[in-house]
Amino acid sequence: MSNNVKILFEKDSLITGNQSVKDFVENSPAGHCSVLLNETHYVVVKESKKALITLENVRATAGNLARDLSTRKVTSAEVTADVLTNGFPKLDKGEVLTAFVEGWQLGAYQFLKYKPSITPFETTLSVTGDEAQQFVEAGKIRAEATAFSRDLMNEVSNVLNPETFPEVLKQKFEGTDVQVNVLDKEQLEKLEMNGVLTVARGSKYKPAFVELVYKGDDSKPLVALVGKGVTFDTGGISLKSGKDLSDMRMDMGGAAAVSGALTLLAKSKAKVNVVALIPIVENMPDNTSVLPGEVIHYKNGLTVQVGNTDAEGRLILADGLIRAGEWNAEYIVNIATLTGAIMNALGTELGGVFGDEELSSAIKKIGDVNGDFIWPMPLVDAYDSSLDSDYADMNNISSLSGAGSITAGLFLRRFVPKESKWLHVDMAGVMDKSKASGYYAKSATGYGARLLADFTTHVSK
Repeated sequence: MSNNVKILFEKDSLITGNQSVKDFVENSPAGHCSVLLNETHYVVVKESKKALITLENVRATAGNLARDLSTRKVTSAEVTADVLTNGFPKLDKGEVLTAFVEGWQLGAYQFLKYKPSITPFETTLSVTGDEAQQFVEAGKIRAEATAFSRDLMNEVSNVLNPETFPEVLKQKFEGTDVQVNVLDKEQLEKLEMNGVLTVARGSKYKPAFVELVYKGDDSKPLVALVGKGVTFDTGGISLKSGKDLSDMRMDMGGAAAVSGALTLLAKSKAKVNVVALIPIVENMPDNTSVLPGEVIHYKNGLTVQVGNTDAEGRLILADGLIRAGEWNAEYIVNIATLTGAIMNALGTELGGVFGDEELSSAIKKIGDVNGDFIWPMPLVDAYDSSLDSDYADMNNISSLSGAGSITAGLFLRRFVPKESKWLHVDMAGVMDKSKASGYYAKSATGYGARLLADFTTHVSK
């Protein structure tokens, strides 16, 4: 294949019936073939007869193209806006351009920091056409934000830890409209963030709590995005078992999601008023670690018995929810790789959302469009008593053998400020992919960055 190609669509007049078809991309919603015509190499995107054509199909097709052409060491690819949008006549033209560029950029994503023997290669995409560039730029911004979330999740835990994570965020948002407030251990003690302090006891790294503040329009209702930042989760004294626990470095996926969301909103100059609240800890077993049976006293007066130290995420999110109340947030969305139970319920293609039913419906529709798929789940009041404790107001684990994602949501609900509208997103099943497909690499997904940014924009209209 030549170093430069042009991307066309099946309906384009340059494509004739006697040209050979080859090089199909496996699992692509719209397959593609390459043909040589007048010494110019064309990649032809062929219409899918099986799938409904959606913006997610556009992103997936672009991702497959980018990865395939990069593998073939193609230097650059070109598509005209008219040819691209005519290939998806039922979709909005601007949205098609944004989705294609977003999918292309993310499809080319690689995390090769620890593979120095591999030289990164990416096929450069050029989209030409009048009035196309604003949509192209939007796609690049969305991809960059998601890629930042992926980078955070993919980073190894001795590099990204509770002491270095705040520095990474300060560097990322330096020179932007995002204000970064870092609360250290001493400040956490003054603020009585006892959940964070308790979980962090076994680690050699001091805990932190980061606040990312973006006031694109402070006349808008304040939205608080609370992201779980456990940089590695061994389970603590309730030690996890398993052949390979390396993915537990991704237990800060919620923190990565809210960080990516702030990146997207700030770069887009969104007219929103938002604060991201990120409790950051490492959950380790040590002679100083919290022991099962201990009781945590929270700032809002509630007490929690630690039944299992591997249910640590909800213990630090509780402090985040209390802090959101201190910020007087009108809307609160917390997001976390919280329970394996959500994967048992929904699998690995969509997250679960709990809380306000109207907002749950709204965020589902947002995910249906932007690719961060999510499904509304119930908070069953009859299960609430399963959190009862003989020694405290509640236990951090349920006495039930099932419904683990629901009871985790019920635990968090007890810490939600009464004046706020609240959603809880459990993303444990969608934090990474086991193989490359569409615009996903075999690594962290960056789930939640687009979902939270678009939701914040939605409630700010």
